[in-house]
Amino acid sequence: MTFPALVSTRLGPHARGKELGAARRAAVAANVAGYDDLFAAAGASPERVRAWSERALDRAAAWAPALAEEIDGIAAGAGLEPWQVASVNARTEILAAVHASGEGECSTSVVLPGSGRAPRTVQTWDWHDHLRQSPMLWELEPRPGHVVRTFTETGALAKIGVSTAGLGLHFNLLRHHSDHADPGVPVHLIARRILDEAATVEEAADLARSATVSASTVLTVVTGEAAASIEISPAGVAVVPNGPDGVLQHCNHFLDAALAKGERHATDRPSTYERLHHLGEHVAELSAADPTARARAMLSHGPEHAPVCAHPDLTQPIDQRWETLATIALDLPAARLLVHRGGPCQVTGATWQVF
Repeated sequence: MTFPALVSTRLGPHARGKELGAARRAAVAANVAGYDDLFAAAGASPERVRAWSERALDRAAAWAPALAEEIDGIAAGAGLEPWQVASVNARTEILAAVHASGEGECSTSVVLPGSGRAPRTVQTWDWHDHLRQSPMLWELEPRPGHVVRTFTETGALAKIGVSTAGLGLHFNLLRHHSDHADPGVPVHLIARRILDEAATVEEAADLARSATVSASTVLTVVTGEAAASIEISPAGVAVVPNGPDGVLQHCNHFLDAALAKGERHATDRPSTYERLHHLGEHVAELSAADPTARARAMLSHGPEHAPVCAHPDLTQPIDQRWETLATIALDLPAARLLVHRGGPCQVTGATWQVF
């Protein structure tokens, strides 16, 4: 029960994308089709999806030309149109455009233990169960000597990841009343540029501020010395640092006081507050050096308790079904990911995929 993995051998962005598209041709096409189904269920017509995807690709090309080239390469390798691959990269923007909502999504915990010890991180990645085959692991070298390893959806340029610059990144969805239907730079591409280019929290925040966005998300960036949740929305970017105890936890609502005034999850996804409370009650376990202990500390099932570990309600339509598809920890000193396929309730010491 592991995720497929690819180690890129190409350095140029178009060639690297084409290599991935060719190697994972069927999976890229399946993910595009899966998102077509999700967009339709959320109320987006095929014509609007194409127009929004093309707009997002234009915005990406203006902000990060090399990443737009990589999307073109994936499309060429997979035998698809560039806008189709762009639709996967811009899925957050498309769902924000139709004001998609629903109960579920990710929980992240970071603890900086100090005294030269490595950060202790873990997150659940919740998404729609009909897309459970979409994730993959990808290693690439965006410039000579700089290696990025990311857990992502096939065809998307990045999500959760680490780099040999000593930086790690966790990823959670947010919703804000300023989100709108004129697609900006896809937030998944912001994550990728941070992994490609940043070595500090400050550099990561500067990259996030440089992008014009239409949808919200939070990128929790971790180095050996600091951590911060970079909350991104069309209303602005806020940086929420770790506390004096070295703890930083995030679910799916804004923590910055100014941005929280435009919060959408307050009514759409109230369990986000319950999940953050659960994480706060288990800081001791989430500080453990053992990633299995950290993952097990995330174990909590709804409806009686905070649904940190999610299982789908199959009576609901696909856009309202949520499952914890992966549990992920970052090993910054080794620049590697520890990935378990499934939720915390299934984690053991033997189920980690080390990448």
